[in-house]
Amino acid sequence: MAHRHLSLPSGVTVTPTMSRRARFAVIMAGGAGTRFWPRSRRRLPKQLLPIVTPRSMLQDTVDRARTLVAVERILVVTTSELRAAVQRQLPGLPRRNVIGEPVGRNTAACIGLAALRVAQEDPDATMIVLPADHLVRNAPAFRKAIRTAARLGDAGHLATIGITPAGPETGYGYIECARGITGYGRDASWVASFTEKPTRRRAEHFLGSGRYLWNSGIFAWQARVILAQIETHIPRLGRGLAALRDSLGGRREAAMLRRVYPSLPATSIDYGILERADRVAVVRGRFGWSDVGSWAAMGQIWGGGMPGGNAVQGRAVAVHARGCVVSSPRRLVALCGVEDLIVVDAPDALLVCHSSRAQDIRLVVQELERRGLKRLL
Repeated sequence: MAHRHLSLPSGVTVTPTMSRRARFAVIMAGGAGTRFWPRSRRRLPKQLLPIVTPRSMLQDTVDRARTLVAVERILVVTTSELRAAVQRQLPGLPRRNVIGEPVGRNTAACIGLAALRVAQEDPDATMIVLPADHLVRNAPAFRKAIRTAARLGDAGHLATIGITPAGPETGYGYIECARGITGYGRDASWVASFTEKPTRRRAEHFLGSGRYLWNSGIFAWQARVILAQIETHIPRLGRGLAALRDSLGGRREAAMLRRVYPSLPATSIDYGILERADRVAVVRGRFGWSDVGSWAAMGQIWGGGMPGGNAVQGRAVAVHARGCVVSSPRRLVALCGVEDLIVVDAPDALLVCHSSRAQDIRLVVQELERRGLKRLL
């Protein structure tokens, strides 16, 4: 990938600068969390649940964001259906800062919508984009990496955070690092390429090369820069966002979103923008990150608090059982002579799944939907 000077469609040229710009945090909180069924439901998905700590994952993310920007500069983009629940969980956040998408249209539309709102306040402001459902173990290291990425954003670059791979994971996207970027420390590099969900053999090659990082889905850039990139690379989305611009923050916002949003293209920011743009930078994050992607991941997050490497949230006993993950806040779960199982107890449903099939729990949700069992979704 060549890293050329970034030209905006409006004719305005972004030049690198070290001056401090206004910063906003945008938290993406619209996911369905189907891989965390039966605890995660449409009206109370994963990001609104206390899966990792006693607080919800969204609340933990907002707490981290408050160490980076003022609370009035934190925006949360969620679904219209979840907007009220998000507002209840975040009483200290201005109500207008919670934006409800009438339908999901992937991350490019979500980020573009938030960029419009940020641009209303200050088009030169830098946006720090955070998923609502990540785990961060080392808060000071997290802030250091984010501030480096934000400085790159201040200078007109598109910046993302990469994570040193812990293994040949095939469910993540990978970022290939090129040369370092002078003036931003040893952890900042230009991006050579992006690869989405490689085969295991290719992932093993990536690890062996030492040039690749996991794509965390955390970004930083100026609002006007990402809007210009959308106009260039996803023009249909750019036209849709332009139609929404004047209504945002006013009485017509909800009606215009319902009218325009369903017609927007459903494209990820990675595929739609980052894989096509110039001046894309990556900052290596060293802060104990997990995307908390499935119940199987909870084995490492909760830790093996029981003999046999079993991980438990709630109540369980294990006899000759190994490598199991149990979430049962109410009832006692007894494990006997089993290995590598996921057991999740909810008031109206019980999940039993082999840990190797944790990603397939979403297929259970699809089957329930096919059968019309909406009360379980």
